[in-house]
Amino acid sequence: MGVSIGEFLKMLDELPEVEQGDGDSWISLKVRGKGFGYLWEKTATVGLKATIEEQIAMVAERPEVFEVQFTAGRFGWVVVHLGKIDSEELFELVTEAWCLTAPRQLVDAHEAG
Repeated sequence: MGVSIGEFLKMLDELPEVEQGDGDSWISLKVRGKGFGYLWEKTATVGLKATIEEQIAMVAERPEVFEVQFTAGRFGWVVVHLGKIDSEELFELVTEAWCLTAPRQLVDAHEAG
């Protein structure tokens, strides 16, 4: 159990048009200029976009894995501890964050292919 930073970064190659940008102490994750996640290498954590309902459910169910990061509009961002999650579940969460952010036609093309 647990996902390394390298494994996480490799997951991003499975999603179209992911852009990585260096922040002060994080790497931002965007699709077509819109953010869907952040990676903090120092703490081995990832912040991912989710719905508020998903954010509440994940944190309530497994607070040792997930933390509330913040909410914005209808979205609730979640901090994920990489050492406490398996790669399959993390990839599902990353894909969902990407789908919540990418334009519909890009999502449809990805899901079709």
